Amino acid sequence: MNRKIRYILAILSLSVFLTACGENEDELHLSEGMGAIERMEYESALEAFAQAEEAGENERLIKRGQGLAYMGLTRYEDAVNAFLECLSLSDGVVQDVDFDVNYYLATAYLKMGNPAMAESTFDAILGLRKNEMDAYYLRGVARLEQDNYTKAKEDFDVVIAKYPKDCDKLIDIVDALNQNGYGEIGKDYLNRMLTDYGNRLSDYDLGRVYYYLGEYAQACRYLETAKGEGSADACLYLGKSYEATGDYNYAISVYNDYLVKDTTNASVYNQMGLCKIKMSDYQGALEAFQSAMQIEDNGMMQTLAFNEIVAYEHLGEFKQASVLMENYVRTYPDDTEAAREYDFLKTR
Repeated sequence: MNRKIRYILAILSLSVFLTACGENEDELHLSEGMGAIERMEYESALEAFAQAEEAGENERLIKRGQGLAYMGLTRYEDAVNAFLECLSLSDGVVQDVDFDVNYYLATAYLKMGNPAMAESTFDAILGLRKNEMDAYYLRGVARLEQDNYTKAKEDFDVVIAKYPKDCDKLIDIVDALNQNGYGEIGKDYLNRMLTDYGNRLSDYDLGRVYYYLGEYAQACRYLETAKGEGSADACLYLGKSYEATGDYNYAISVYNDYLVKDTTNASVYNQMGLCKIKMSDYQGALEAFQSAMQIEDNGMMQTLAFNEIVAYEHLGEFKQASVLMENYVRTYPDDTEAAREYDFLKTR
């Protein structure tokens, strides 16, 4: 489940939570806790929130913050309980914070493998705000998790009707369909986008559409042009398109060219590492993953930590891989795939 819905969190932002706290000088511990969450120091955040409780600071914001910290620690049941407590402390007047907490509550339900409760939570959001497009999209994901494609499609169609030329939203939907075994349906959406709006799309968007259609030569054609814009995303899609054609050497050159200009993008390092694994350059892959891990606030430490372990396994350094995996499964206990891999490593 962890990798399957990681992209869900990408459309949610902590900014509402962070800006809502710390404005009152009497809530110093609360502000400290939210700052710790921003730095992904979740244990420290919980300590700060405990101090905030002792100091009598805003109880609703404390519960909300605790829920976020538990999410960061992958303690999803604790997160659900904290978010529910936060919602129970409402004075009956629905505020923006109630919607934000419900979004995170639903995501916690998804992360703990309860898409039915997530769907019910999104129902509640949409019952009060009928134009919440993120809620339609996420409810569609929850419905896919329950193999209810028909209902999921209804939600996705609402989003696409609202944003017919928005490639970002379309690709989110296509990703969800691919993750749940409905890749051919995703291609129908993509082809419709090309038919209706292909002549209005940027080279970058055209490249992405062709990438997801599996037409990698076409994707490379448009993304080569888009690469001139210098964005990391254009670099990643271009490199992955060349990887898909089997031209790993050129893909590596794409990643290296980007990293000469920007050494702070962990995603590019990570993709280069994955490409090097395909080339059996396991030492090079390890170095790429570790370079990304050294980037402060890289936002993808779990992925990098797992990939580092994979690289050590390929290098035959099973003892080091086992030590790292032991720490990994302790930090990310919801990753059942890693837990199985750890059982394997213990036998080596």
